[in-house]
Amino acid sequence: MKLATLDIAIIAIYAIGLLLVALWISRSEKNHERNTEDYFLASKALPWWAIGASLIASNISAEQIIGMSGSGYAIGLAIASYEWMAAITLLLVGKYMLPIFLKNKIFTMPQYLEQCFDSRVKTVLALFWLAVYVFVNLTAVLWLGGLAIQTVTGIDWFTGMMMLAIFSTAYSLYGGLKAVAYTDIIQVVLLVFGGLILSYLALDAVSDGAGVIAGFGVLTEKLPEHFDMILSSDNPAYMSLPGISVLVGGMWIMNLSYWGFNQYIIQRALAAKDIREAQKGMAFAAYLKLLVPVIVVLPGIAAVVLYPNLSAPDQAYPSMIELMPVGIKGLVFAALVAAIVSSLASMTNSISTIFTMDIYRHLKPAKSQTHYVFVGRAATLVSLVIAMIMAEPLLGKFDQAFQYIQEFTGVFTPGIVVIFLLGMFWRKASPAGAIAAALGSAVGSFVLKFSWPTLPFMDRMSVVFLLCLGLGVLVSLLRPRTQPSKTVDLSQVSFATTPSFNLHTAIIAIILIALYTTWW
Repeated sequence: MKLATLDIAIIAIYAIGLLLVALWISRSEKNHERNTEDYFLASKALPWWAIGASLIASNISAEQIIGMSGSGYAIGLAIASYEWMAAITLLLVGKYMLPIFLKNKIFTMPQYLEQCFDSRVKTVLALFWLAVYVFVNLTAVLWLGGLAIQTVTGIDWFTGMMMLAIFSTAYSLYGGLKAVAYTDIIQVVLLVFGGLILSYLALDAVSDGAGVIAGFGVLTEKLPEHFDMILSSDNPAYMSLPGISVLVGGMWIMNLSYWGFNQYIIQRALAAKDIREAQKGMAFAAYLKLLVPVIVVLPGIAAVVLYPNLSAPDQAYPSMIELMPVGIKGLVFAALVAAIVSSLASMTNSISTIFTMDIYRHLKPAKSQTHYVFVGRAATLVSLVIAMIMAEPLLGKFDQAFQYIQEFTGVFTPGIVVIFLLGMFWRKASPAGAIAAALGSAVGSFVLKFSWPTLPFMDRMSVVFLLCLGLGVLVSLLRPRTQPSKTVDLSQVSFATTPSFNLHTAIIAIILIALYTTWW
């Protein structure tokens, strides 16, 4: 065991405290039978601060902290574009997409597609998301989390995965989304505080005790290529981050899909008290996204100086934890565990929501609310077991898991974005057009991948997006819908935002312009 007694005590206090808080939040009112809205949407009563914190806690997990830190080690600050461009995407989703989703009173993204198109489109996308969440997202979080525990504590990776799975279910299984969202506030505070401490100590170590500013100066002097935000075509990492495409190309498609149409992310906003509260939560999350590279990517860059001979980039963050003194190591490790278990809880809750509300309820429509909640809990457990079994076979051979996840999901992302955009903003979009866009995304991605191997995957997504958009429109015109859309007409949706939301949008845009201008 590589953790001192004090470190173990800090981790234990965190774990016990989180469980107690979750149990207190999850308590039911007397004579109140918990229904699906209570369990899956937190009774539609989440305030903005819980929404914003939960969005980030759900997003920042092992694949973000360990995977993105590893990419920081291998590539540099350019990987931060995933975070900084996400900040502006959150605001766009809050202004133009959330009003539509909340007006339609949906539980899940597949449910919205059923309203736009038909049950076939809903079922196809529901099954797709279940497969991706279980075999890509859950496996990645568990695998990287298990490796981190092994690196820091010496416990073998599979035992570490089991510990993470048990911990996440212990505090989230009973209370559902409400328990997840409110405990995420604790998780985010710990994550940010622990991350800032790690970054501070890492920069101080780089400068041999001369301080943070001196440490940052050492990094920019020794590793100038690690501070290029827009990579040139001769950069070894250009295939992963192809220059200007991170600002005007495929990254927008990825971000819209993740932040706008991803169940385990958008579910927090669907549980808001109202649209204003949801939009404030999105703005809060956008500010937190600006901070993420400081606590995740920067330690990875520092590891290049402190640990230049790592066998794999994804070892950067766990190795940096080794740098921490007794006590602080326990706090930083607890922050890492917090990020992992909050994402596990969020993903499994969304898996159970989609499975129960979009698949099981369609097959068994006459069951009680209590029965559906029970099925949701069972789906949570089954998904975790499958992910633990499949984690090592699927991810054991990759040294940068974050890039693997982005490229795999990028095969289907263009079609998903097209389907939603057509369904939301073009009433003539038909079920046949939606299916054509979905198929075109997979076929087009694989054809381009093998016929044009030098095309970066982010640019490939842009090309496939345009292909899917054309397919969706053409097939919709050739095979028009036979039934009208069941979604609320856009004329009944208000896209107006408050002056404070507009001010936050302007501030974040100015910060982003300053960041990219400085490290262009």
